[in-house]
Amino acid sequence: MKYYLRNLTAKERNEATDRHLAFYLTFVAGAANAGGFMAVHQYTSHMSGIVSAVADNIVLGNIALVVTGLAALFSFIAGAATSAILINWGRRLELQAEYALPLLFEAFLLICFAASGAFFHLSESVAVSATIMLLCFIMGLQNAIITKLSGARIRTTHVTGLVTDTGIEIGKLIYWNRDSARSSRLHVRADRRKLRLLMSLIGLFLVGGICGALLFNKLGVSAALFLAAPLMLIAALPVIEDVRSALDR
Repeated sequence: MKYYLRNLTAKERNEATDRHLAFYLTFVAGAANAGGFMAVHQYTSHMSGIVSAVADNIVLGNIALVVTGLAALFSFIAGAATSAILINWGRRLELQAEYALPLLFEAFLLICFAASGAFFHLSESVAVSATIMLLCFIMGLQNAIITKLSGARIRTTHVTGLVTDTGIEIGKLIYWNRDSARSSRLHVRADRRKLRLLMSLIGLFLVGGICGALLFNKLGVSAALFLAAPLMLIAALPVIEDVRSALDR
């Protein structure tokens, strides 16, 4: 088990470790997205919807909602940028935890989300806006992690892209190749392994969403602690190794 967990965030990547880490992160993303909606009535992984809402609110003159939408958008961007900074910093220092660092930071932010409920009674509108920004930051951070380590082959929060790629592969699968095209460059062949991966990720986002909605509906924002725990477990081993190495010097 220890070897398996260690390989999930290892510096040396392969298709299997990328795939397995993506499974965990997609489940967490689905749960956080659905749970966030339960908490603040806003989906935070869907930047297309947020940008569209900004455009609508500009036309309608809802300046406060425009500002909130732009803050959410820039929070997502900032999260992705932070992930890139942490990974590249860890790589420059030759840390074992170059991919674990942003995961550990994400776990910390989910703990902050779990604690945010204590501030809702002070100023609900401010607390809701801050929570939306926090969740968008988390989504950007996480999506950038798997994008960086997989070479942009896998996304965990961008379900629109996953569904689009699934449709492309299904189109290839049912495409009728004429006999004359079987040995030529015109032959169309579906990537069945990729199709299985895409469908698994979509399914895990859905299952994560269901679990997140149930947990947040029952426990409130404190349910985010259940999402932080597996991330901390996955990230812990390489971080501990780096700390030990630093102490031995």
